[in-house]
Amino acid sequence: MTLSDQTDSDLPAEATPTAIAGWVADVLRDRIVKGELAPGARLVERKISAELNLSRTPVREALKLLHNDGLIEISRNKGAMVTRYDAEGAMNLFEVIAGLESIAASRLARTIGEADLDELEELHDQMMVFHKIGNHADYFDTNSLIHDRIVALAGNPVISATHRRLIALARRGRYIAITDPARLTQSVDEHCRLMAALRARDEAAAAEVWRLHLLHTGESVAAVLGAEAAAAS
Repeated sequence: MTLSDQTDSDLPAEATPTAIAGWVADVLRDRIVKGELAPGARLVERKISAELNLSRTPVREALKLLHNDGLIEISRNKGAMVTRYDAEGAMNLFEVIAGLESIAASRLARTIGEADLDELEELHDQMMVFHKIGNHADYFDTNSLIHDRIVALAGNPVISATHRRLIALARRGRYIAITDPARLTQSVDEHCRLMAALRARDEAAAAEVWRLHLLHTGESVAAVLGAEAAAAS
C-alpha cells in the first residue's frame, strides 16, 4: 500500500493539528518499519502532502516526530532521509532493549494477575494463529503488541519511558528478523516459553527467556544487515 492509498476516513476523528501530525507519523513509521521506505529513501514534504491531501504543516511536524524516534535524519541540504541501520548499531540497540524487557518480564511474572494473564494469553493465541496461516503482517503487529503490553503491565514508569524512546528502531529490527525462517521459528518458541514462565510466576525464567529472545533478534538483524552490506561493497 502506498501513501496515496490512505483516505480521509483514516484520519483521526478528532482532527486537531497535533492528532493529524501524529497520524501522518504513524503512516510513515509503519512504512519505514516494514521496509516500504528503505534506508536512505528521501521523504519529501511536498510529495507526502499531495498524496495525503494535507497541508505541509502536519507533514513537517510528523517528520520531526520520526526524527525524534531516530527513524529519519533531517539536514538542511538533503532534507529528510530514512536512517541507515547497520549491524553494530543493531547489536548495541538490542543489548539495551534486552535488558529493559527482561526486567519488565521478571517484574510481570512476580505481579501478574489473572486478568492481565488472560489478556496476554489471548494475544499469544492470536499471534500463533497468524503464524500458522503465514500472515506475517498481522503476526508482526500482534507480536509487537505483546512486547509493548509486557512493558506496560510491568508497572515501572522508568522502563516504560526509556522503552518508548527506543522502540521504533527496535521494531524496525524485529521486522527484519522475521524474514529469517529459522529465527521466526525460534522466536515463536521463545514466546511460548515466556508464557509458560508467566503462568508459573517464575521471575528468573521469564527474565532469562526474554533477555535471550531480544538478544537473538539483535543477532539475526545484525546478520541480515551484515550480509546486505557485504553484498553492496
